[in-house]
Amino acid sequence: MTRIFLSAAAMILMSAGAAFAHHPLGGMTPQTALHGLLSGIGHPVIGFDHLAFVVGVGLIAAFHRSKLAMPAAFVGGTMAGTMLTVSAFTLPLAEIVITASVVVAGMVAMRGKVTDLRFAAALAVIAGLFHGWAYGAAVVGAETTPLVAYLAGFGLVQMAIAGGIALGAARIWNIIDAEALQPRLAGAVVAGVGLAFLVETVEGMIFPAM
Repeated sequence: MTRIFLSAAAMILMSAGAAFAHHPLGGMTPQTALHGLLSGIGHPVIGFDHLAFVVGVGLIAAFHRSKLAMPAAFVGGTMAGTMLTVSAFTLPLAEIVITASVVVAGMVAMRGKVTDLRFAAALAVIAGLFHGWAYGAAVVGAETTPLVAYLAGFGLVQMAIAGGIALGAARIWNIIDAEALQPRLAGAVVAGVGLAFLVETVEGMIFPAM
């Protein structure tokens, strides 16, 4: 059953195609708190490169004693990253960093237990800055109310996914050390998804569409 689930997840994520700016409102800037909230909830979910990283964070966190620390650090980073975009601050090579972070998250999950939670949380914050910077494109020019709702939306949904995976994987798969096979296999899927996005991103930079 686990192998079937992982294979299905891989096909769904791979078939989505890479996309940098994902927006459930069709590119419209949120005008109300409801629009901001819905956009924030949808953004990390329909952006499969972002979703893969959130899953990777959850898998890594499952090996830690404090399972919600790393997801919380990542969410905080994404919020800060969004504010960088709103403030017209540009992060270099953001697309490359975002897709590469998915590969790294998958590879770390494949290794099993992370020895230093502080280091993992710091990397989650850095990656979150870039993911959040991409999220910010959806709310450039938005008023304060929809902006705050947007931050709340994607913060809550990311915490629910990553935290839920961390707690659920630890409970269902009985993770106690790096020998836990199921989350490591799931990490391999995440790394594969990230690699596919990374290759497509690099190709797009080298051979831009005419």
